[in-house]
Amino acid sequence: MALYEYDGFNNRGKKVRGVAEGTSRRAIIQQLKSRGIIVTEVSQQSAETRNSGRFNFSFSRRKVSAADLAVASRQMATLLSAGISLDETLATIAGQLENPLLGKTLNQVREEIVQGQSLYYAMSQHPRLFSDLYVNMIQVGESSGTLDQAMHRLADFLEEQARLRSRIQAAMAYPVLMALIGTGVLFFLMAFVVPKVTRMLEDLGQTLPFATRALIGVSDFLSAWWWLMLVILAAGLFIFQQYVKKPKGRLNFDKRKLTAPVFGKLNLLLATARFTRTLGTLLRSGVPLLAALEIVKNLMGNRVLVETIEDTIVAVREGESLAQPLKRAGVFPPMVSQMAAVGEKSGELEEMLFKVADAYEHQVDSAINAMLSLLEPVMILLMGTVVGFIVLAILLPIFQASQGIG
Repeated sequence: MALYEYDGFNNRGKKVRGVAEGTSRRAIIQQLKSRGIIVTEVSQQSAETRNSGRFNFSFSRRKVSAADLAVASRQMATLLSAGISLDETLATIAGQLENPLLGKTLNQVREEIVQGQSLYYAMSQHPRLFSDLYVNMIQVGESSGTLDQAMHRLADFLEEQARLRSRIQAAMAYPVLMALIGTGVLFFLMAFVVPKVTRMLEDLGQTLPFATRALIGVSDFLSAWWWLMLVILAAGLFIFQQYVKKPKGRLNFDKRKLTAPVFGKLNLLLATARFTRTLGTLLRSGVPLLAALEIVKNLMGNRVLVETIEDTIVAVREGESLAQPLKRAGVFPPMVSQMAAVGEKSGELEEMLFKVADAYEHQVDSAINAMLSLLEPVMILLMGTVVGFIVLAILLPIFQASQGIG
């Protein structure tokens, strides 16, 4: 018998949470159902969880990244290709993963399989870890007897997504860090250091240059009202969050993300690469076009693109080709509809989609390099200008005083 934590609703519709003892997750669900509780989530407690308390349980449920899932998928594909049973494969992988949440989830999936459930169904019970894309590709692999190949394709897809995300994060780390440190240093100088220096300059009893008076004004404002700036910033962020929660506000914001200078092009390139690679991966795995479009739609994260794909789904369902509604929408770059049309005519749609994805991922790398080559010198120039102004504003009255003495 093992202990299981559960979340659910009782017959009055009230949310309940607790711990129950049973032989399996299915037994716990049946046991709670007989008590009038509809279970929404069940997870087995480990010995470490029972002994260390709630804080460690929450801490162990850290996020599973695409890279973690890619490693697990690749290992499962390798073991399945070697003829290892699915039950033994899951037990082996779960026991050696560094991510505790993923290992725990795979053990739960294994329990479901031992009780007769299919792999795709067991994974679908954990939507936070296994997306619709993942579950559908596993379902197709199971039904066609090519589960190991489906796992290999999933690993390829996840590794490419993780590589692209890592590339973007690494590229943005330096300018973001530089901007934060530079802003912090300048704020500290203007609010705490410059006031002491300018007070000495005011004691000289002479008319100060305009640059020095401007510096003193800005410094006095920051010293007295820095808390108000933080309040305004927090209020602005709150208002913005409330705005984007509304459908119209979200749509307008997502439009801006695709049309903004510099970053708009990068966002569109990334979205196009994600759309074409995900759709191509699903089609190659045997998922029907309409089902694949439904899955891709939920992965885009941009209302403009989601509405475009919804319109495409309606058009395809009514008998149109994939290329026609994409071209008519005019949201994705023209190459997408052109290559889709070629792929549909030649019967190699997924291959054309992969070529489009490769092309736009290469453009993403080029765009990031071009943006960084422009952004870094601009930031250095901007910070140098501000620091130079501060130095000039402090030195000018000193030079004037020395000339007066002379």
